[in-house]
Amino acid sequence: MKKVVLSALMLIGLVLNAQGQDLSKNAIGLRLGSNDGFGAEISYQRALSQKNRVEIDLGWRSSTAYDAVKVAGVYQWVWEIQDGFNWYAGAGGGLASWSWDAPAGYSGKNSGTTLFVAGNVGVEYNFDIPLQVSLDMRPELYFGENNYRTNNFGPDLALSVRYKFN
Repeated sequence: MKKVVLSALMLIGLVLNAQGQDLSKNAIGLRLGSNDGFGAEISYQRALSQKNRVEIDLGWRSSTAYDAVKVAGVYQWVWEIQDGFNWYAGAGGGLASWSWDAPAGYSGKNSGTTLFVAGNVGVEYNFDIPLQVSLDMRPELYFGENNYRTNNFGPDLALSVRYKFN
């Protein structure tokens, strides 16, 4: 009998702890990262429930040979780690428009538009003030014959800072 009562109390404690996370309804900020060149994105997150949200990013990438503008949308599942720390994973996709100019010593130009699918995994910290900081990885797989990546794959690693509001 003692084991049943103790097990029931532990189960209730786990359930109550799992409900403890509090996602902000909205967050907006910058996502700074690298995908074969420095890039910045305006990043917006909208909570759909206490465990799910959508993130929409609009940004640009630049390196010595190419420039790209892209928009990405990712659906995310969020899990609480502890005391303001969350980790999240998701999937989505987007559209990129790019132009390539050959670096010095080479000749040629190219440009195009491409669709991509993306995964997303990261960790975030929510401060007591309306500020969120996160580090994530968003691998992207590009489609079409004219892509700005020769191997159709781009591992996008980024640091984000967002202002949270309701």
